[in-house]
Amino acid sequence: MAKDGSCLFKIGYFIYSRTRFGRYFHQNDIRKSKLKLGDGRHSELTQFDYESLSILPIPMVLDNYAYLVTDQKNHKSVLIDPGDAEAVQKVLKLKNVEPEAILVTHKHWDHSGGNSDLKKLFPRVPIYGSSLDNVPDCSHYISDSDVLTFGDLQFQTILTPGHTVGHTVFLLDGSRFGVSSQLFSGDCLFLGGCGRMFEAPPSVMLNSLDILMKLDNKTLMWPGHEYAMDNLKFAIFLDPNNTELQKKYNWVMERRENYLCTCPSTLEEEKSYNPFLRTSDKCILSAVGMIDTGDFHQPSNEQRARALLLIRKCKDEFKYKL
Repeated sequence: MAKDGSCLFKIGYFIYSRTRFGRYFHQNDIRKSKLKLGDGRHSELTQFDYESLSILPIPMVLDNYAYLVTDQKNHKSVLIDPGDAEAVQKVLKLKNVEPEAILVTHKHWDHSGGNSDLKKLFPRVPIYGSSLDNVPDCSHYISDSDVLTFGDLQFQTILTPGHTVGHTVFLLDGSRFGVSSQLFSGDCLFLGGCGRMFEAPPSVMLNSLDILMKLDNKTLMWPGHEYAMDNLKFAIFLDPNNTELQKKYNWVMERRENYLCTCPSTLEEEKSYNPFLRTSDKCILSAVGMIDTGDFHQPSNEQRARALLLIRKCKDEFKYKL
């Protein structure tokens, strides 16, 4: 894999993200995952119920998740990031559900690759995506702070550029169900990690992460990938004395040994162990070589952006993940 700054990487990324060749590469990834997993999935299909709200992570490819979000009272369902139409359709048949809408966090094919086939199956179902992000087969363009309502499912769009220029997360209002709000974070924020900065500098990604960290601590976060084990291994490498981090890692290990998904986590948890959210913490800044044993001063946003870049570089050297 070529490094981000190389000409070869930039050409390859452009072909993947901005042309139909990317769809071919994605379909090849789906075929490879089927050869590796057979008829199985990378995680067991597990539905989470919160009063009359249900959230079903749909495992796809080697580590992706789509989400089926359902208002049980009004029998309204929404799909989020259906990268593999076949995997999603199997679940829709199992649940006997036709979605009211499809919400897409960003243009990458592993999140949007199922749009075309699902559009053929459900021609009246709108597909929502950022007006900045060239989402395949998008029919309804969204901007920052839009509100989308389907029964009691009310989503606020939050523009979070960094991974892509128009990356958008969806915040579901939990108060309508008497529960915490739910954040569908795509490739902006993962359990223990964050997405790579393909289309914006670290300062832009830092601002996106800071926006999410202003949400309620009890917000539940549903990421686009099952990266928890690798992310927490890296977090322990940077912060080996963090007991909360070690507890979470042990819990994740137990879940993954049984092929269970590790989402959701709360934003409060993420603030305690996710190094990409701790760019002001002395131990993280020390781990990436930004400070020594001298007096510690609260870093500026410029320094925090540099820290984010160094954490990302360190993570990429530790183990490559998108």
